[in-house]
Amino acid sequence: MEKITDFSSRMMTYSDAVNYLLEQLPMFQRVGAAAYRADLGNIITLCSILDNPQKDLRCIHIAGTNGKGSVSHFIASALQEQGYKVGLFVSPHYREYRERIKINGRYISKPFITKFVNDNLEKFKTVNASFFEITTAMAFAYFKAKKVDYAIIETGMGGRLDSTNIISPLLSVITNISFDHVQFLGNTLPLIAGEKAGIIKPQTPVVIGETQRLTKSVFTHIAKEKNSPIVFADQSVLAPMSITKNYSGYQLKNCQTAFTALQQLKSVGIALNSKSIVDGFKNVVKNTAFIGRWMVMQKSPIIIFDSAHNQAGLEEIIELLLHQKYNRLHIVYGTVGDKDITKNLKTLPKNATYYFCAAKLPRALPVDTVQLEAKRYKLNGETYTSVKSAFQAAKNTANQRDLILVVGSVFVVAEVL
Repeated sequence: MEKITDFSSRMMTYSDAVNYLLEQLPMFQRVGAAAYRADLGNIITLCSILDNPQKDLRCIHIAGTNGKGSVSHFIASALQEQGYKVGLFVSPHYREYRERIKINGRYISKPFITKFVNDNLEKFKTVNASFFEITTAMAFAYFKAKKVDYAIIETGMGGRLDSTNIISPLLSVITNISFDHVQFLGNTLPLIAGEKAGIIKPQTPVVIGETQRLTKSVFTHIAKEKNSPIVFADQSVLAPMSITKNYSGYQLKNCQTAFTALQQLKSVGIALNSKSIVDGFKNVVKNTAFIGRWMVMQKSPIIIFDSAHNQAGLEEIIELLLHQKYNRLHIVYGTVGDKDITKNLKTLPKNATYYFCAAKLPRALPVDTVQLEAKRYKLNGETYTSVKSAFQAAKNTANQRDLILVVGSVFVVAEVL
């Protein structure tokens, strides 16, 4: 797509509008730290200009290091099965921008995006709004215009200073805490927990996905200060077998967190029956167009895509691999430059053939650097000029009883989807 630098003289088409959002604005997905805004001033001003659409939404707010996408989709699917019209705001996207904003699994319409950007272009410039600030405001405006019953809002990063944190939710959910984005959120688990806990609102129930020794007191202290009821999902009533039988590994934790959150929604007056909850978990992909986690794309050889990108996420993937039957393991791997690659490489299995690559974005860690660092941890493989060529090499090499895993970054998975 040609990069367009001046939109002031004409109306934009849909392609122009998306290009403007993706190319003309600072976008963390592509450039990293340069796009990060350490305050809520811009989003508050932007939404005020747009008549604060978020104030007319009934929201569930979800943060966490890993699992927030899965939990968001599980909750949305269950509410849909009950017959509700459910907005879902998630990030990042894989194949196209519209994946970020959905209603009952259907992507935001192209005409809405085009009109929203054309109508508000000068406002964006006045505020100097970032990509994520504009996208967040657009999601709020779309959900209001379409009169959704509930909006599931996933944070982009952190919580306290995330652009989504201007809503007054019915329920807050924090999935788990591990090391990620430490340059922004802190280099200890309690500091990261403190940032995530910024989504806890006064007198609003909060569900914590995992009880962790170093973070429990952070959450309980802040919840007490806010007079907010707090529930730890792993200490609550277990999700029934009718739900958990379809999942394993890390998704069991996400199931439990989502199930506990749904029980809390019932306690604040949202009608939800057991069948809707069970069917919601079973039909999550169909209902919400959920992609990106443990996607089994082929059976012979087994091909799996997963967007795990930090140590905790990779540990969960390794656990799942233990339950797979295969002869040889082939891993297509790439990452971004602002991740702790040392912890990731320590986690990855040594008994695999690696196909190192770099996604097409400025944040991507150069493939030669990935290979050099990997050798320090006895992870051996060749480098490739693109994600697609690395994936093709793995497919050419693997036999029918092998397993190919594409992992390390959302952006790596996106290029082979």
